[in-house]
Amino acid sequence: MRLIRLLADEEHLGEIFDILNDNDIDFIVTPGDEDSPDSKMIEFPIPTDGLGLILEKIREAGLDDDYIIVLNAENANTPHIEDLQARYANDYDPLRLPELRSKARDQSQDPLSYAAMIFLSAIIAGAGLLVGSPAIVIGSMVIAPLVGPVLTATVGAVAGDRPMLIDSIRIQALGLIAGVIGAVLFGFFAKTIGLAPSSLDITSLQLISLRAAPTPFSIIVGAAAGAAAAFGLTTKGSNSLVGVMIAAALIPAAATVGIAIAWNEYLVALGSGLLLVSTMAVVNLAMVLVLWVLYRNHDLGELSFADRTPSRAAFVTAVLIVVAVATTGVAVSQQALFQQTVTQSVDTVLDDPAYSGVDSVSVQTEYAGIGRDLTSSSKSATVTVSASNESYPNLSEQLRNQIQSESGSTQVTVRFNTFQQANQTEVV
Repeated sequence: MRLIRLLADEEHLGEIFDILNDNDIDFIVTPGDEDSPDSKMIEFPIPTDGLGLILEKIREAGLDDDYIIVLNAENANTPHIEDLQARYANDYDPLRLPELRSKARDQSQDPLSYAAMIFLSAIIAGAGLLVGSPAIVIGSMVIAPLVGPVLTATVGAVAGDRPMLIDSIRIQALGLIAGVIGAVLFGFFAKTIGLAPSSLDITSLQLISLRAAPTPFSIIVGAAAGAAAAFGLTTKGSNSLVGVMIAAALIPAAATVGIAIAWNEYLVALGSGLLLVSTMAVVNLAMVLVLWVLYRNHDLGELSFADRTPSRAAFVTAVLIVVAVATTGVAVSQQALFQQTVTQSVDTVLDDPAYSGVDSVSVQTEYAGIGRDLTSSSKSATVTVSASNESYPNLSEQLRNQIQSESGSTQVTVRFNTFQQANQTEVV
């Protein structure tokens, strides 16, 4: 439920009253501005899903946005409020652009507190990665305020608000840098005081190896999280849980970059860094796409980019974004192709009847590198399989040969999860 307060002059009162009466909206009128004796303050409750339609009609009547306040209302008792709630109960009516921009801005924070929260959340995530605790990693996502600048950036792009767009992109970059720095400092601290051995193979840690390179699944997760955030922003619902989903796609990746740098695993740092950048880009692009679809028929009027003169800062930012997205897109495509090739090779081997007792558990690939083709010698893949109590001494060699025949020289590691299956005996 929303409570609307707007200031209208004598010229628009009649049309506004007609709009409210035609829609069975109960309202009260009080004296308005002391400097304008003819102005009146109009106040009325409205279900949230009817807010956009009513405000749009009022604006079409000629009233500007000089004084319109939208408040949250816990409850309302008026003659027609039950009918209004029943009318709009099942309607999906996305917020109009002015309200959308206001809601997005409410999610934003000042850069200092935003960077500090990301810095601390990355430290918590780094600790969770090193001790292998998903619960700690999840906790780091809850406190990461990543959703704010993502929302304001995409709303700024759709509404044509260049200052909002540019500032939000800069804050996003600041947050990612703060997160990586936090994880790097924590990693060096953990090594220095002996919380983790300096000889630790971080790629053997499952939570880190999962984020060692961008994958098609990470792109899908980022796109779905961005789309969900866009839909959540246009409704009366909260974006808190969606923010956690966005943080789940970004904070562990930022922490992985920092931990990899601290342990001198620069190839892992590069792969997880591309995972971080590509996921952030996909989240933003998915949100822009969803908002564009929802608002493509709205008259943006003066909010169009075409009506503004580009500044040098805006031009430089746009170029950097294009270069980053293009580079990341090429790298992600290359990595996805490598992942797909290795997965198909594993399936080819395990389809052999000789390995009917073996099942593939996971296929993880380390980042293959920018600009390298599939014959590069720096690639590696880890295949985890589950096998019964039978012995498969040639499986590792078969997997290696098949993967290398399809992907070129690749370091292949095979891990076995063995189990024993009791034979069923028939009881007579």
